[in-house]
Amino acid sequence: MNTSFQTASEQSPGRFGNAQRLLGHLDANVISNLITTTADVVLVMDDTGLIEDAAFANEELLNIGRAHWIGKPWGQTVTEESRTKVNALLRDMGSDKATKWRHLNQSAENGTDLPLSFSVISVPSGQTDGRMRALAFGRDLRPQAALQQKVINAQRAMERDYWHLKNVETRYRLLFQVSSEAMLILNADTEKLEDSNPAAFELLGGDLHKSGWSIASSLDKASSNAMSKAFEELLATGQSTPVPLTLPQGGIKVLAHISLFRQEKSAHFLIRLIPNQARPALSANNQTRQLLSEVMESAPDALVVTDLNGIVLSANRSFLQMAQVSNEALIQGEPLDRWLGRAGVDMKVLLSNLKQRDVVRLFATRMRGDLGSATEVEISAVSVTSGEQPCLGFTIRDISLRLGAEAKSSNDVFRSKGQMTELVGRVPLKDIVSETTDLIEQMCIEAALELTGDNRSSAAEMLGLSRQSLYVKLRRFGINVPDIEPES
Repeated sequence: MNTSFQTASEQSPGRFGNAQRLLGHLDANVISNLITTTADVVLVMDDTGLIEDAAFANEELLNIGRAHWIGKPWGQTVTEESRTKVNALLRDMGSDKATKWRHLNQSAENGTDLPLSFSVISVPSGQTDGRMRALAFGRDLRPQAALQQKVINAQRAMERDYWHLKNVETRYRLLFQVSSEAMLILNADTEKLEDSNPAAFELLGGDLHKSGWSIASSLDKASSNAMSKAFEELLATGQSTPVPLTLPQGGIKVLAHISLFRQEKSAHFLIRLIPNQARPALSANNQTRQLLSEVMESAPDALVVTDLNGIVLSANRSFLQMAQVSNEALIQGEPLDRWLGRAGVDMKVLLSNLKQRDVVRLFATRMRGDLGSATEVEISAVSVTSGEQPCLGFTIRDISLRLGAEAKSSNDVFRSKGQMTELVGRVPLKDIVSETTDLIEQMCIEAALELTGDNRSSAAEMLGLSRQSLYVKLRRFGINVPDIEPES
């Protein structure tokens, strides 16, 4: 059997070496299947560009194209900016080579554009007039378009974030440079200087910018040891108290406030050096205020200062004990509502009253400790809107012992309106009403017995009760009931 093969030099790019022998026996259906599997959309057109038939890779494309493209000139099925490309494709299809791929936007019924990439080849029409047909192979570009849009959106977001961070960096760099406080930034691992502002250069001198400078070289030995301990404490606990230091140059005394922050994978110390100004002798008035401050710190009642929104600024030792907190740093910045009995209610009532009247007295509630304790308390509060920082002051008094004594003398619990008011919020309303009703009923029965000389029948008649009902109530309230009912 003779078999002929086309040599490599004879074969053209994009063509089979022996198409006639290998594919010449295929019928129209097979060729149709081969064509439709090579593209997402295949358009069959006459030589004028009129779409005669089409094949689609999926139902979505079929629904879009079959009813709206077939029977129309190809140029009418694309958007206006794509029509020149369609004309170019139809013009170039005269050669027997496939045209270059071009991006077209096909129109859809819902008004959206369908991005497709087309290449066109011409094939014989099979008619005796020698006219040609065009096959347009289209690839769906929507996945690539969606991916490109995501990339564009991500790029825009990155650019926005970059410029935002750039602006923030510029603002804080300006604040860092113009600050009157000396500031240093050290690497937390090596304690090497990473940045400083002009105020630090002025305070520490020219050695600051020398290679190998360290904070220890600008301090005396005692101050250097204190700074090292502060660094260790800050790394271990995340908190550090201000450290008094002495600079060898002129014996200047400063107070170092140290903060820890992390950037990427490294930790850094921000050190603020504030010179200690010589304090003038305290006047008699200042001495009195200092004594008052010391007394408030040691007062048996809890004292708390908050901002106008109820966020704790400072508190004395008694409050720390009630709240079951070890140190003041753990309560600063926390809402006072965190420790009050009815969360979200009591603080709202206090703030509302302070806003209207500036003063609240004897507000009864309960205080909760972090370890689960609960204490009955009375709160008095005042609003201080004058001064540099407006604030609210709260006095919290433990009244649990007083309430215990009052509970023992039940006859006196509801003797006054004020005492009843104190129970609102601590005792449900139905219990207050029930106990008040029982007490009034008991008092009326005792008064009737006293008026009738302890004659049960007369007392029942006076109260409008049957003798049986009176005896039930006497037993209920524990009033002495004889075994034999006395005669009236």
